[in-house]
Amino acid sequence: MMSHTYKDLVIAMVRTGILGYGGGPSVMPLFRHEAVNRYHWLEDEEFGEVLALANALPGPIATKIAGYLGYRTKGSLGAAVAIIAHILPTCLAMIALASLINVLKSSPFIEGMIAAVLPVIAVMLGQMAYKFGSKAVKGLGWVLGFATFIIAFVMLQIIPVHPAIVIILFLAYGTVHYKLKNKINKHHDRDREAI
Repeated sequence: MMSHTYKDLVIAMVRTGILGYGGGPSVMPLFRHEAVNRYHWLEDEEFGEVLALANALPGPIATKIAGYLGYRTKGSLGAAVAIIAHILPTCLAMIALASLINVLKSSPFIEGMIAAVLPVIAVMLGQMAYKFGSKAVKGLGWVLGFATFIIAFVMLQIIPVHPAIVIILFLAYGTVHYKLKNKINKHHDRDREAI
């Protein structure tokens, strides 16, 4: 376990703030890389749980994750430092570029940059979704994992239900599922011991 310093926290949050093109969900792979791979503040499974809970709460997801990571590593002051480090570079950049916005928005060069970055974001989101999906299949099995994917897709894209409600419903289902699974496993263990 690496030590938790304010310097590491600030560097990680500045990186996620500056490189997190597209905001919201598109920056989550960057947060995951910093928190899980680079600094080992969280395990991969715990990051998934924190992400699910943060999605269920109101407000911007990136600032909630930054605040949680700061709090996790350095308490309340760390939460404030992490949020400021995450949003301040972008705020300063927006102020600096505000006077150039009319020129930049019609520039073919800028349009090309944006078009080139979008596939990278899609791949990063796909990679993260695959990792979380494979963990869901490992925990639930193929049939139940695929069924929950279809149910979530229908609820989010066809009905549509607010994402926070879907997340809360699946968190509740997951709790019941694992309690039942643990009871069944304990029952099977007792049966094996009796034999």
